[in-house]
Amino acid sequence: MILEALGSILLGLALAWAAAHRYGHRLPARALVLSTGPAGALIGAFITHMALGPDHAAATLVGAVAVSVALLSLLLRPTRGRLHRSATA
Repeated sequence: MILEALGSILLGLALAWAAAHRYGHRLPARALVLSTGPAGALIGAFITHMALGPDHAAATLVGAVAVSVALLSLLLRPTRGRLHRSATA
């Protein structure tokens, strides 16, 4: 369980760093992004571990990555300059 938690935190931190590097102009403060990734991964690992049990380390890490990516995607802001209008407006 400890190794799963540490692994999920490292994966969440790597995802957050990659998101901050790639989408820095569309994200809020870097400190918020770098804390949301590991926190989401830790929560995802906990939920997946409780749902599947202790013998599924790889699936636990996949669940951690999924929740981390979902939380990081909620931080994205729309790009400036492009307005999408519907055809009826």
